[in-house]
Amino acid sequence: MGASALPSGTYEGSVIIVTGGGTGLGKAIACEFGRLGGAVGVLSRDEAHREAGVAAVEDAGGRALGVPCDIRDAESITRAFDVIEAGLGPIDALINNAAGNFPVPAEDMSPNAWRTVVDIVLNGTYLCSRELARRLIPTERAGSIVNVGASYAWTGGPGFAHSAAAKAGVKNLVETLSVEWAPYGIRVNGLVPGLIPHEDEVASIAAVPGKYEGQDDRVPAGRVGTPRELAWAATYLCSPYATYISGHSLVVDGANWQRRHTVQPPFTPIREQLGRPPFGQPIPPRP
Repeated sequence: MGASALPSGTYEGSVIIVTGGGTGLGKAIACEFGRLGGAVGVLSRDEAHREAGVAAVEDAGGRALGVPCDIRDAESITRAFDVIEAGLGPIDALINNAAGNFPVPAEDMSPNAWRTVVDIVLNGTYLCSRELARRLIPTERAGSIVNVGASYAWTGGPGFAHSAAAKAGVKNLVETLSVEWAPYGIRVNGLVPGLIPHEDEVASIAAVPGKYEGQDDRVPAGRVGTPRELAWAATYLCSPYATYISGHSLVVDGANWQRRHTVQPPFTPIREQLGRPPFGQPIPPRP
């Protein structure tokens, strides 16, 4: 786990933006680009997250710059990209990692909850991608975009209707934009993490009953993944070794999303899985 997947210095002279690069899987991805010589722009609304991301990249031997950005707002994205280019240089790659998510039955979900998650996950991914393309195309510079997705973009995601719908849109963006922007030398791929525990997991997801019980046994590979394994895949997809790969979504999950039962276990409604009372009854406060 101490090794890098690519040769040292692969990203020397390159500038990579990682949205949500100050926590969890985004931070791991940012660190790996920094370890390989890249200069990393860490975008986040949260100052503490930005500082943590920059510190982690620098600890890995890279350069980093934290910039405030609300990826739901096109003008905020433009300002952030301007700051990154002024501080680090022209942008070569973008990792659309920032997301919003929490478990909730669809009938309990407020309109604001739906809008917020879709706005961050789908609209934010599109707006950031568009911003980079608009900078690369006029200058005739090649580039790479990686959208962090989710396997329920294919299967549906009970309990996560907002995020599943948005991630399905993100997957479609991979397939659409890869074709539109290929003539300009811009590659667009997806990266889908499996069960990869990390210290920054969303509290409401971590609180799902049974979340951490026997996690290794839930994966065909016999273990959960590590953040750095996802980071290896991200650095590969943006690298010179993957220049003929575009429009693809790479799933890093030990074959877990392909798992099927010959005889399905008894069905448990999502409200029961989340420990929620029947619809219309008050939800008890967490202890």
